[in-house]
Amino acid sequence: MVDQEHFFRLRKSVQGWNHWRANNSNIIPDLFEANLVRVSLIGADLTKASLIGAKLSHVDLTGANLTGANLIGADLVGADLTGADLTGADLEYANLSHAYLIGADLTGANLTGADLTGADLTGADLTGANLAGADLTGANLTGANLSELDFSYVYHPSDANFSSANLSGANLIGAELTGANLTGANLIGAELTGANLIGANLIGVDFSGVMTKYM
Repeated sequence: MVDQEHFFRLRKSVQGWNHWRANNSNIIPDLFEANLVRVSLIGADLTKASLIGAKLSHVDLTGANLTGANLIGADLVGADLTGADLTGADLEYANLSHAYLIGADLTGANLTGADLTGADLTGADLTGANLAGADLTGANLTGANLSELDFSYVYHPSDANFSSANLSGANLIGAELTGANLTGANLIGAELTGANLIGANLIGVDFSGVMTKYM
């Protein structure tokens, strides 16, 4: 269960919360299944926090620090994570549909099975992120860095769904996209040097201006 002290501290004031965290860096916040809907968490320090199953739909997390946070199964529908730091965060099976992740840092994040349908990931950094089985149908990945994505641990790689996603200008250098579904995706001006597209579904893909040494 959620630690009530941690829960009420966070709800009361982000400024106070961040001050408390700075002076108690040894404490890992326990916000298991916390209901934080309608709470403003702009710039909150949630480093390594346990937010498993937390309710964060439509919450403003602009500029929040979620480095190494555990967000397995969290509800982040429509949440604003613009500029948030999610480096190494565990977002397995999290619901991020229609979330705003503009310029967010998702380097090395675990997004296995995550729902990112309709999410805005413009300019986001997903270098080395695990998108195994994630659903990015209709997501906006314009200018995003998806280099070195790895689906090698997926039993059914075709479950990685980028159908109708906007990947224009995206960096996919060295990305492992074996069996991925890219039906109708926009790859105009994307960088695909060294990307592995073996078995990928490329029906209706727009490759105009794609940059690669191998195509």
